Amino acid sequence: MGFSLFHAIAFFLSLFTLPFVSGAGVSAGFQYLKLPLLRKNPFPPNPAKTLSADSRRLSALFTSVPGRRAKLPVTSGANFGTGQYFVQLRVGTPAQELFLVADTGSDLVWVTCSACRECLSRGNGTAFLTRRSSSFRPLHCFDSKCKLVPPPANATCRRTRRGSACRYEYSYADGSLTSGIFARETTTFNVNSGRAVTFKNVELGCSFEASGPSVTGPSFNGAQGVLGLGRGPISLATQLGRRFGNKFSYCLKDYTLAPTPTSYLLIGGAKAEAGAVNDTKMNFTPIINNPLSPTFYYIGIENIFIDNVKLPISPSVWATDEMGNGGTILDSGTTLTFLVEPAYTRIVTEFKRRVKLPKPAAFTSTFDLCVNVSGVPNPSLPQLSIQLAGGSVFSPPTGNYFLDTAPDIKCLSLQPVTSSSGSSVIGNLMQQGFVFEFDNDHSRLGFSRHGCSLS
Repeated sequence: MGFSLFHAIAFFLSLFTLPFVSGAGVSAGFQYLKLPLLRKNPFPPNPAKTLSADSRRLSALFTSVPGRRAKLPVTSGANFGTGQYFVQLRVGTPAQELFLVADTGSDLVWVTCSACRECLSRGNGTAFLTRRSSSFRPLHCFDSKCKLVPPPANATCRRTRRGSACRYEYSYADGSLTSGIFARETTTFNVNSGRAVTFKNVELGCSFEASGPSVTGPSFNGAQGVLGLGRGPISLATQLGRRFGNKFSYCLKDYTLAPTPTSYLLIGGAKAEAGAVNDTKMNFTPIINNPLSPTFYYIGIENIFIDNVKLPISPSVWATDEMGNGGTILDSGTTLTFLVEPAYTRIVTEFKRRVKLPKPAAFTSTFDLCVNVSGVPNPSLPQLSIQLAGGSVFSPPTGNYFLDTAPDIKCLSLQPVTSSSGSSVIGNLMQQGFVFEFDNDHSRLGFSRHGCSLS
């Protein structure tokens, strides 16, 4: 979903500790949040709709330790016809319940406010009613925090009470935007086992206007805002970071299982919970800093293997140039995986050479490789492995990249990035079944198949 065009300045302004208000049912040793990532439907969204939404969203960019974490449930958007994952968030005093897209590819946390009439007319569900919250506090336009959000064109700031609110206009790469007032508000997270944890003074956007496919199209169905988890100063990961060790992790579980298991977002890393994955079972790769795009979690790809055979792809294909173009991004808000064209062509060619199953008859697809698995209960499909910087190898199961697009039809769910300045993106389908830990203090990404079965 992500890819904000605004790059925050004055990063140090965000490094503060949020007041902890309450943790109902939480023991004295509570030091992490576990939030459900909600995925309610066991079946994936329509692949054509998913591809269309992902392509529109990305096209503009591509032309251009224990005791130290928090865990939240995450819901899949499949029930709403989208490949996104949602976090249930309660905002205000008294709390109002909203669903936000969990997005590592953007920074701003924002909710649709009641002033956004067009948002309500689109049927995206409820909006946040600021007039019913006693804790809603718009930031003044002279507040130092206001400098962390991009202002609207021709915005002016006056010291008078009238017109003094901090206004923002946050853009995404495909031209989508949200605009409104930047504010502080009390926020309550419904954590695991029915517990609730509340924080004061979370900074978020109250959106009066939202336009463009990223925030109004099919991929946004069922959402009332975005939970930005990027590396910038206004993301939730940064705002809650100091309290929870500047780490967060998530486990996106297999959407094909029924009943669908609950996925989780943990603010605080992957080790705080008893029995969770530890460093000895975790593989690590550096998170690469890209000054041109400081929001994103860049990782380095060194080699691609198919059935343990290394493909002849030049390392320069994966490199980031001096202008910040290229590289590879891990993004929870994009469903499919997009690879720069030279690598994509090599990979698809090798898959076609190795796959011995018949092509579907009279079947039209947006994917370049589809096979008919009728009568083959356990089809043999090639294993894709990605060697990352630092020597770790990411080997997802074949179900993460061969998508069921129709009865007895599987398609290789990779897409090309044709621009020479484009970035590759590892989407959320490819990430399923792994714990991913984003460790910002140590600038590293950890991943493991262990621990993703935790309830």
